Amino acid sequence: MQELLYASGMAFIIALVVGPLVIPVLRRFKFGQSIRQDGPVRHYAKAGTPTMGGIIILIALIIPVMIYSGKNTEIWVALFVTLGNGMIGFLDDFIKVVLKRSLGLKAKQKLLGQIVMAVVLAYVATNYMGRGTDLWVPIVDINIDLGPLYYVLIFLVLVGTTNAVNLTDGLDGLAAGTTTVAALAYAVIAMSFGKPHLAIFCVSLAGASLGFLKYNTYPAKVFMGDTGSLALGGALAAVAVMTKTELLLVIVGGVFVFEALSVIIQVISFKLTGKRVFRMSPIHHHFELSGWSEIKVVTVFWLTGVVFSIIALIVLAVSRVGGI
Repeated sequence: MQELLYASGMAFIIALVVGPLVIPVLRRFKFGQSIRQDGPVRHYAKAGTPTMGGIIILIALIIPVMIYSGKNTEIWVALFVTLGNGMIGFLDDFIKVVLKRSLGLKAKQKLLGQIVMAVVLAYVATNYMGRGTDLWVPIVDINIDLGPLYYVLIFLVLVGTTNAVNLTDGLDGLAAGTTTVAALAYAVIAMSFGKPHLAIFCVSLAGASLGFLKYNTYPAKVFMGDTGSLALGGALAAVAVMTKTELLLVIVGGVFVFEALSVIIQVISFKLTGKRVFRMSPIHHHFELSGWSEIKVVTVFWLTGVVFSIIALIVLAVSRVGGI
């Protein structure tokens, strides 16, 4: 328990210390965020705010994990998936912000990188960690062997989670705050499955995200960019796979799920009927355009994330003999 406190505290402090060092560098190199023209008008004032701030989170995550987790296969895999997605996000940010190519990395380039990470994650999990190829179903507490289809599942979990977190990163502090809550929930889940190393990874992720909020809450001094959002999504996906709780991730990351679903629903509705279900998607923009302040939207979504995490832990408790 002490290591969990030390790791989370160290990650939090490192993020606080590194922030003032990284943000001026990002500003000096003019790594400024461009604002979508069809977005809420009040977002125009955010143009030029330094992006790629996810670097702060990654630095704050890596150090305590390496100190307190030791040499552990699960940790190396979690870091590989997290940093790999972070690198994809960094390249995407760099191309968009520095090279001024609005589309960033091509979809097939992102897909190729994530396929590689999904294969590595699934292969190591099944062959070196005894993970197996079965899917655990909460509540009914059964395991369904997917065989080769398990690799497809891992790819969908990884791509789905990274993109959902990326879509959530549209308001100051929204993605970082909801990730903090989800990471803490997964720390409890990891401990309940006897994986203290992964729990250390999770609390370090929470501490790093919480420290980043010092500079990312409204009005944000820095944005995490795809560098941060893809890395955070990758981290949560990796932990879900290694704890065999891919379905539980849907509940823990309920906010991310609804953000992604709102975009899917909006696109399908507009293509089929020519009408929009929401004022704007992702859904956090719908509430903004409905008159909510940015701070109110973010606060409500954070609290919603807390509720989803509590529900997930209750589901876990009633699904396993003896509970948590």
